[in-house]
Amino acid sequence: MADTTLLTALVRQARGKTDFPREAVDKAVTCLADFLSCAIEAADLPWSRQSFALASGRPGACVVVGEAGRFNAEDAAFANAVRGHGLVREDMHAGSISHMGVVIWPVLLSIAGEDPALKANVLHAAIAGYEIGGRIGRALMTPEMARLFRPTGLVGPLSGTLAGAMLLGLDEAQTVNALALAVNTAGGLNEWPHSGADDMYFHPGFAARNSLTALRLAQSGARGSSTALEGVAGLFAAFGRTSLPYRPELYPNGDLEIMAVFNKEAPACNFAQSPCQVALAASRRMAAGDDIQSIHLSTYDAALNYPGCNYRGPFETPLQAKMSIFFGMAATLARGEIAESNYALLSDARIAELIGRTRITVDAGLNEAFPAKQGARLRIETVQGQVIEEAQDDVRSASPALVLERLLDAAGKRLGQSQRANIAEALRGMGDGKVDAAGLAALAALTGTLAGERAA
Repeated sequence: MADTTLLTALVRQARGKTDFPREAVDKAVTCLADFLSCAIEAADLPWSRQSFALASGRPGACVVVGEAGRFNAEDAAFANAVRGHGLVREDMHAGSISHMGVVIWPVLLSIAGEDPALKANVLHAAIAGYEIGGRIGRALMTPEMARLFRPTGLVGPLSGTLAGAMLLGLDEAQTVNALALAVNTAGGLNEWPHSGADDMYFHPGFAARNSLTALRLAQSGARGSSTALEGVAGLFAAFGRTSLPYRPELYPNGDLEIMAVFNKEAPACNFAQSPCQVALAASRRMAAGDDIQSIHLSTYDAALNYPGCNYRGPFETPLQAKMSIFFGMAATLARGEIAESNYALLSDARIAELIGRTRITVDAGLNEAFPAKQGARLRIETVQGQVIEEAQDDVRSASPALVLERLLDAAGKRLGQSQRANIAEALRGMGDGKVDAAGLAALAALTGTLAGERAA
């Protein structure tokens, strides 16, 4: 087995895992609910409308979340991935610095839409997708690389393709070929935080579409290089890792990467989450009439070094504000809440004033704890002499109850109360295998009277 390529070994490990603990299945349901929530809420944002326009006139069997009609699988996967990423509130895997759910779920929903009779467990397929993306991403990504390349664009094709191969029931050779071909599509530049442009939103769309293409090619007999990861011109070498730092494996000692995924409370960059959370706690301790004199946040290197996170403004787009730790904290302190509406206040004088009074430094302990933990420490001094300190050792994940609440609220508003109830029932049964992905995707489509109103 010493000469087995890394892709072949990973595929054998994925295919050999047939049983998952209930906590992992429940986590997968929460991640699916989070994806659907984000996709529904983002349906009318510009990048969502732009990606959906590509599906016009190309009918098929697949759903675009929150829309009426059925569409070509590749178009639906692209549009759904962009929607899922549209709020910047998608699930996050810190070890790989990646958002894998916005690739995995669109791929699985399109595959199930084309063939509702598939018997494989869609949640188990998703868990496999998170696993390979997490393991390869941990080994591949460095802070230096993440300043140039989008981690989701590099590991997303692997995540989506393995998840899709598991749902389709591809054999070992087909799965290796599909993954090898998908590796060839790894890409995505991190120039957008510097320019304020929209490139980021489309990265998971490219990854999802390319995953489907790789799967179709493998099914038709196309061959990919099984050494596409560790070869002399493979993924690691191509992105400057001249050799594997170690040989990744899936599910080592029973550990599952999906359990390291967290669901965001704030609709902002991963690295702004803990700072916003400690700022919210501090805002609740301030007395009426207190005026902030200084703000000092302690964080870790990766947070300050990721493109856009150390930006003080001026802010021309909501995306710039969502990436900025400075803006996220200042808006939370100014408004006393973490909310999507914060990121519309790009020229708010009070937020700008608080940014001007903020400094951020690196704490050695927090730095050492990353990526296993993403902590933050905040010290605020007021003009009146009060000192407020808040700290947390790790980011706080949105609870499953909050994720479900956000989904049902968004579904009720866009899809109607009947669909809202159907989605709630479907999610309750999905962990027990009572609802398949195709059925759930149909529940997230716009139907009936509301569909007619939108078409009008």
